[in-house]
Amino acid sequence: MAHLGSGRRRIAVPVGLALTASLAFLPSVAASAAPLGNTADAAVAAKPDTTGPKLSYVANLTTYASVKAAKKAVERAGGTVVTSYEQIGVVVAHSQNPDFAKQLRAQRGLFVSVGATRTAPLQTVATTEEGTTQKLGAADAAKAAAMATDGQEPLEPNQWDLRAIKADQAHKINDGSRNVTVGVIDTGVDDTHPDLAPNFSKGQSANCVGGVADTTDGAWRPYPDGSDHGTHVAGTIAAARNGIGVAGVAPGVKVAAIKVSEPGTSLFFTEAVVCGFMFAAEKGIEVTNNSYYVDPWLYNCKADDDQKALVEALGRATKYAERKGVLSVASAGNSNHDLASNAIVDDTSPDDATPVPRTIDPHVCLDIPTQLPGVVTVSATGDQGLRSYYSSFGLGVVDVAAPGGDKWQVPATPDANGRVLSTLPGGGYGYKQGTSMAGPHVAGVAALLKSAHPKATPAQLQAMLKAQATKTACPEKIYDAAGALVDAATCQSKWGQTGYYGYGVVDALKAVK
Repeated sequence: MAHLGSGRRRIAVPVGLALTASLAFLPSVAASAAPLGNTADAAVAAKPDTTGPKLSYVANLTTYASVKAAKKAVERAGGTVVTSYEQIGVVVAHSQNPDFAKQLRAQRGLFVSVGATRTAPLQTVATTEEGTTQKLGAADAAKAAAMATDGQEPLEPNQWDLRAIKADQAHKINDGSRNVTVGVIDTGVDDTHPDLAPNFSKGQSANCVGGVADTTDGAWRPYPDGSDHGTHVAGTIAAARNGIGVAGVAPGVKVAAIKVSEPGTSLFFTEAVVCGFMFAAEKGIEVTNNSYYVDPWLYNCKADDDQKALVEALGRATKYAERKGVLSVASAGNSNHDLASNAIVDDTSPDDATPVPRTIDPHVCLDIPTQLPGVVTVSATGDQGLRSYYSSFGLGVVDVAAPGGDKWQVPATPDANGRVLSTLPGGGYGYKQGTSMAGPHVAGVAALLKSAHPKATPAQLQAMLKAQATKTACPEKIYDAAGALVDAATCQSKWGQTGYYGYGVVDALKAVK
């Protein structure tokens, strides 16, 4: 599977997440030039090679290095600076020099790590999710509306997921505060949707594709031929209680869109995601939802120079956002992988070129941003409370669980659909399933917690999420991908947690009490 719907997030602290101090000196310009002699030959030798494919890079600076010096080094190596973040010591650059990263890495007094954010120039790759979107038909909509009771939204009878976390009961007490915003770092959000428009925050929304935030009006919306993913996620978090359609988990908070997916491919590259976290931090967003993994690697192995740099850059960005008051929530992934195991076969990476199967250790090869410190990792459940058949899991990795949908766990709703119903671009509604749908339930509950405890830090919010979660033991059986009930042999429990549910299923009612 490609990136959408794969969240994840916390095993070992990645190497280099703290800025590394270095007393080495910055090499002089002359150090990289050709030996003295024929000056014409020297000039030719000093000129960088520009015959390679144009790639994007992240360069992570040492503690005492200046961004100004780093920019000069980038230019000397044949690169162009796209943007820089002095707050975290990260520079984003483009270059066609095949040795660009190698030349910068040699300057150890200046750079901790440098890596390409992709393995090939923009190349179309089909994005797959855990099943396609099912649009809500007029007949099912009418059936739900006919069964709606006083105080319910017209389609709420189909929202088994709200009832699973007591969000419907929570709404009778508190819908959430307008002072709290959840940033949807995703494929864009259709803010013209009648269920999203009342709660949408344009001033906290942007298009971060390419690594530079574009706040032009509407830049945050999905591409005309793009994914409905971000709009669906936004509805689960904050669809308004306005007598139209569905209700979100926190229908009184604001929602913002930070688009980070490439046009045509819906791939999420590091430079865009770093921009997304930095934008959220600077714009006062309290919670971010991250229902994806950062392309092109499903798992980033720190033994690889490029992948190490991606982990470093994203780690710096998420930690900076956390220091600025942002709690980041991420989905665990739809690969049915045990993220606490010692070996996983990754046969989808890199997803921007031809994948090369490899066996990785998830303790050292990280799914980002899911496994970064401070990020809340979410697994998915269905109507029966069982782990969804596709959901990745892992003892000590998954923090909490939430409804993500499961076509085999059929609810007693008017539509009898076990997937999650939410908003779609163009004013429509539809069903999706995946850990992408579980994450926004947790982000919504976190927003309710922040509304009730406005001074709470991200760490305190995360502690409350875990403490208030409904403890859920390992089940005896779960559904497999074919719909058969099989032994839940992969579920482990320890320290009051399980590999399937972490500390338990989030509880919206406790959040508002």
